[in-house]
Amino acid sequence: MLLITWNIQWGKGCDGVVDLKRIVSVARSLADADVFCFQEVSEGFASLDGGAEQAAELAALLPNHRAVFRPAIETIDNEGRPHRFGNMTLSRLPVLQVASHLLPWPQDDAVRSMRRQALEVTVQAAFGPVRVTNTHLEYYSAAQRAAQIERLLDLQQEASTARQTVDAREPYGKQIVAASGILCGDFNFDVSDPQHATLHAATRPGLNYRNAWGLRYPDRRHDPTCGLHDHAQWTKGADCRDFIFVTEDLAPRVRRLEIDGFTDASDHQPVLVEIADA
Repeated sequence: MLLITWNIQWGKGCDGVVDLKRIVSVARSLADADVFCFQEVSEGFASLDGGAEQAAELAALLPNHRAVFRPAIETIDNEGRPHRFGNMTLSRLPVLQVASHLLPWPQDDAVRSMRRQALEVTVQAAFGPVRVTNTHLEYYSAAQRAAQIERLLDLQQEASTARQTVDAREPYGKQIVAASGILCGDFNFDVSDPQHATLHAATRPGLNYRNAWGLRYPDRRHDPTCGLHDHAQWTKGADCRDFIFVTEDLAPRVRRLEIDGFTDASDHQPVLVEIADA
């Protein structure tokens, strides 16, 4: 199972050009992934996407993948036009279930912030059903980010103890809450931040998340995932904010973890993980 996560900055490269074809081309050059998890997909925000329907464009560019887009932000202006901004997961593996979780957004008047979300898509991998959670946490507010991390941990703990059924014929039946999970996206904390340890070193009941980089490269410093090419936004230089976490049962299956440090198609870099089928 190959998965790529990438904050695509609505397709805006370091050259200022918005180009979703370039995004997909770069992502596929890294790997012909079974699952693509994109953050910062925009629709109807003219200053970002020019008013384009980016979810539909990305779906058309990856026609062999089932596309699931869920906005964290969805507003309607006075003229009735929708404006959406959120996460998108595209899967070539069978999609069994979809859940969209709005994350906590506690008041923090000290900084600006926006609604955040976790898109959970359960797919059928060769080794069984796995929940792929695609998320993007708050940038400015550490307090909001902390609350969002706790919610992600709550969701994983619930999944580890949930009853699972597979009858899709009526609403009470289709409730596949797989304990095995992959959590990925832009977390907006550095690997040295205590908030990283909150996720990576969790000891809750059930299966906990572990950073796939640390599993694959226990003695190697995490490569940066943003600020490599965009020095206007990232004035302090390269940073590491994009991660892939896997539940403890999947830890022995992590075969490859790779970051494309060369592309400047976004201000972030795509991250690839390979999970062995057996």
